[in-house]
Amino acid sequence: MAIGYVALVLHAHLPFVRHPESDYVLEEEWLYEAITETYIPLLKVFEGLKRDGIDFKITMSMTPPLVSMLRDPLLQECYDAHLAQLEELIELEAERNIHNGHLRYLAEHYATEFNEARKVWEKYDGDLVTAFKQYQDSNHLEIITCGATHGYLPLMKMYPQAVWAQIQVACEHYEQTFGQAPRGIWLPECAYYEGVERMLADAGLRYFLTDGHGILYARPRPRYGTYAPIFTETGVAAFGRDHESSQQVWSSEVGYPGAAEYREFYKDLGWEAEYEYIKPYIMPNGRRKNTGIKYHKITGRGLGLSDKALYDPYWAKEKAAEHAANFMYNRERQSEHLHGIMGRPPVIVSPYDAELFGHWWYEGPWFIDYLFRKSWYDQGTYEMTHLADYLRANPRQQVCRPSQSSWGYKGFHEYWLNNTNVWIYPHLHKAAERMIEISKLEPEDELQWKALNQAARELLLAQSSDWAFIMRTGTMVPYAVRRTRSHLMRFNKLYEDVKIGKVDSGWLEKVELMDNIFPNINYRVYRPM
Repeated sequence: MAIGYVALVLHAHLPFVRHPESDYVLEEEWLYEAITETYIPLLKVFEGLKRDGIDFKITMSMTPPLVSMLRDPLLQECYDAHLAQLEELIELEAERNIHNGHLRYLAEHYATEFNEARKVWEKYDGDLVTAFKQYQDSNHLEIITCGATHGYLPLMKMYPQAVWAQIQVACEHYEQTFGQAPRGIWLPECAYYEGVERMLADAGLRYFLTDGHGILYARPRPRYGTYAPIFTETGVAAFGRDHESSQQVWSSEVGYPGAAEYREFYKDLGWEAEYEYIKPYIMPNGRRKNTGIKYHKITGRGLGLSDKALYDPYWAKEKAAEHAANFMYNRERQSEHLHGIMGRPPVIVSPYDAELFGHWWYEGPWFIDYLFRKSWYDQGTYEMTHLADYLRANPRQQVCRPSQSSWGYKGFHEYWLNNTNVWIYPHLHKAAERMIEISKLEPEDELQWKALNQAARELLLAQSSDWAFIMRTGTMVPYAVRRTRSHLMRFNKLYEDVKIGKVDSGWLEKVELMDNIFPNINYRVYRPM
């Protein structure tokens, strides 16, 4: 009989990036890369596990922006063209390297990979949400929700209606998508503040995830630390991230993805190939970009990109199996140790960004596949579990008040509130005030109804924590600034038009086409509670 539980939790999220007004926007490729490198590989892993009779259990958030993009016909069409271009390029690569055995081997590896991606894509007619839903229906996958646009909730708490809108709109969108209410929520950036659990309870949510120190510093201090959930006074449970298992995967110093055998992310054909040859496969303006075709391995610490050796998927796969065995071994010893101390089975919660597996860490899906297979066949110390299943089987837990926290730098809110992004918050707060104000209005006609609903969409999109995050990281900053400003500009125009009773119908129609997330939103969600 197992003496512990391990809950692998993946956070699948991308900001809402959709530009029908432009022929080409580089940032739309964030979605296409994630489909090819993360979401389709995960589906292939799930398919193989189910086919082989392995009763795997995994929890995964699918945020409303990601679900909306995956189901958007325009983006589906664009991804199809993106994949076709990759297939064309890798065919050229196989021919170009016909006399270079290793490079041809790698080109054929990618050709097989893109061909398999095509098969999965066409099998589900481009609807990957339905593909994931089938594993929820079979109880292998527990899909949870997130904030409507991944808004950073602690920095909105002075406007409870804005927080409520992020939660309630997400729950309604989930139910429209999956045909049932969500049981759990990944708080955006795992950011918790005291009181948000009351809104989670009102929305019908059963549990949420937060960082480990949000549990460790709860009041009273939890007897079992992060190795058991705690119930808040509202009855909503909080699960905390396990530091030990997180470090083994995340850490740039001791984490698995830094192994020499693994693929080097930063050395890409788009930057390496001769310019005239690669020109048809980079940006239309002639600027280079990543293609996703990478021929080199990490090789060793401290080496420059020019010193990287050629990659070999065979040995990388062997290393992924070794790391999965190590992860399993450590969870066995951890479960035994904790069970001896606690006198009850611990639950080890291991949450990660889904895009780590496949996109940043190319071998990540192989690691997950091996981990589930080894956990099923090679040990009996712990069981893999869903968070919902664990709560159902263990309904008695300690009642505590979690501590304010996030999983960002220094564990609180500094990464989303600093000198790179502080300028956005007075504008976001003013927009929230204005949205609450106009939410009390009753529309005079259908045009005003549409304007009020679009105003709610624009505020939600402006609140995405991704924009503040990008400003802090220093990558793609102009895009994040432009998105923040454009959504705020659109919101303020809608507010002013509604207030004077003159809505520009032609302009509104264009904005509705561009920012078409949450087609069933009701602006009244912002009314005072």
